[in-house]
Amino acid sequence: MPAAAKTTPGATAQAPAPDTAQLDPARLASAVERLFSQLRHGNPPNDISLTAASTLRRLEREGPRRLTELAAAEGVTQPAMTQLVQRLEREGLAARAADPDDGRVVLVGVTDDGRALLARRRAVRARHLAAILDELPGDDKALIAAALPALERLAR
Repeated sequence: MPAAAKTTPGATAQAPAPDTAQLDPARLASAVERLFSQLRHGNPPNDISLTAASTLRRLEREGPRRLTELAAAEGVTQPAMTQLVQRLEREGLAARAADPDDGRVVLVGVTDDGRALLARRRAVRARHLAAILDELPGDDKALIAAALPALERLAR
């Protein structure tokens, strides 16, 4: 039988500090998937596809890229990425340009309209997430806030 924790009279019992060795990757993956699903419901109407959004985010974060690099990074075939980039170009969200170092190479970059679309998507999702967070107790919000730096490093 485990020994009882000693408490001072009038003190409240506190939960033990989380043990990082007990972090369950399957549980974390499941929670992230459910949260992602909830966030998707907060997407703007007539939103772009998840692959299109991911491609634009990558171009925004990493700068212009070759089609082959984009296809590999997004896990799609080169013909599929070519079609996606053509669609993004028609919508004014991406543009192709010659590589300044090698004129034979074409690079794809995000346009100002593409950046604006990503900013609108983030704002809509942030408002949706704020509504979800409002339903949580303050202690849970504090724990999530404390975990943000680690989650940001994890998402790199």
